[in-house]
Amino acid sequence: MARFAYIAVYLMASQRNGTLYLGVTGNLPRRVHEHREGLISGFTRKYGVKLLVWYEPHSEMTLAIAREKEIKAWRRAWKLALIEKANPEWRDLYLDLNR
Repeated sequence: MARFAYIAVYLMASQRNGTLYLGVTGNLPRRVHEHREGLISGFTRKYGVKLLVWYEPHSEMTLAIAREKEIKAWRRAWKLALIEKANPEWRDLYLDLNR
């Protein structure tokens, strides 16, 4: 997989319409694995946020960070709509990353 596919802005959830976490990473598969396994203490481990429900690949980290900041400013309803549009079943997209 090309390097640009790993840089991403992503949304994780505890369940459908549950607690959300928005992040940015240079290695999406590794970072989601860390969230899922609770390897890093913090928000996602505390609230059981383990499902990758949306992500957006970027070619450059600076672009991904700018996009993350933009989405962080959004209302929760807009974030939910973003997930619903791309992933209406709220499937765990982590299962598709290594295919």
